[in-house]
Amino acid sequence: MKASKLAYKPMGFALGALSGVIASAAFKQTWKVIEGEGDAPDALDEDRPWRQILLAAAVQGAIFAVVKATVERSGAKATRRVTGVWPA
Repeated sequence: MKASKLAYKPMGFALGALSGVIASAAFKQTWKVIEGEGDAPDALDEDRPWRQILLAAAVQGAIFAVVKATVERSGAKATRRVTGVWPA
């Protein structure tokens, strides 16, 4: 394994955790706008309709994917600026 890829691993883990925190906060705010509620439904919420549960899952997945890609790409670009090598 390349040294640059190995050096990026700890940063990649930290960025993954950061992206989870950012995506979670973004989803909570987005859900408040969509449904006007604070709590998004969980798949096991018996009193919530299918439409609401599936909408929440789709929105959450989209937000998590966009935030993860944005944070990972930014981390890779920062790594290249510092080391001169793309971490892939």
